[in-house]
Amino acid sequence: MTKEELQMLGFEIVAYAGDARSTLLTLLKEVRAGNFENVETGLESADENLHLAHNAQTKILAEEAQGKDMELGFIFIHGQDHLMTTLLIRDLIQDFIELYRSRQ
Repeated sequence: MTKEELQMLGFEIVAYAGDARSTLLTLLKEVRAGNFENVETGLESADENLHLAHNAQTKILAEEAQGKDMELGFIFIHGQDHLMTTLLIRDLIQDFIELYRSRQ
């Protein structure tokens, strides 16, 4: 895989994880305001974007596991950072949703 291909996959991961993060933070604001209407659709949308980001990540992991030399740049590392923190945010927001629901 070329450095440019790695960069493009890094951009994919950033974009998909960023979309998921935005969806989740918007959903949290709605839930805090007592609006639970969009919970399932919001979580599904975030999960779909996280799945797409994970697929891009897996392409790189598979190549490295096959012994191919990978020249990772900052963009890919930035994408990894976005993906991992968004996965954490997803879990936390799920807990917040349950907490806010229980207070209704």
